[in-house]
Amino acid sequence: MANNYLTKERYEELKNELLDLKSKGRQSVGEKLRHAKELGDLSENAEYQAVKEEQGLLEKRIADLEDLLENSSIISKSSGGDTVKVGSNVSLKKNGSETVSYTLVGSSEADPAKGFISNASPLGNSLLGKKVGDSVTVETPRGKVEYTLVKIG
Repeated sequence: MANNYLTKERYEELKNELLDLKSKGRQSVGEKLRHAKELGDLSENAEYQAVKEEQGLLEKRIADLEDLLENSSIISKSSGGDTVKVGSNVSLKKNGSETVSYTLVGSSEADPAKGFISNASPLGNSLLGKKVGDSVTVETPRGKVEYTLVKIG
């Protein structure tokens, strides 16, 4: 699996979620299973089937989180530097006029509406290694957009 990039804060959030699911989540599902078993014939017990499905989803989420955390690199938010890298905060001129700012993060943390773009996105990937003054053109659903790197910091 490809390496994932996470900020320390996001890594801690996911680690806490994993611990919570392994303790409280499993305990809750276990109690629901015990209750459902008390209702009788398991082959016709809809509540039991629903709890088994919930248990499967819980275990899948636990496995996904374990895999993500195991295969992640923690990035630090960059406060400058000569070139753009994962963790960099960048200011860009969009099509020569509007200024936009983003932080490059790993794909599991991306949220463009909040200013976090993935290093694997077309824009994020094209910015990696660029210096202030460099321009990149990105193909979007609305056509090509040119970005000029104004600031790293």
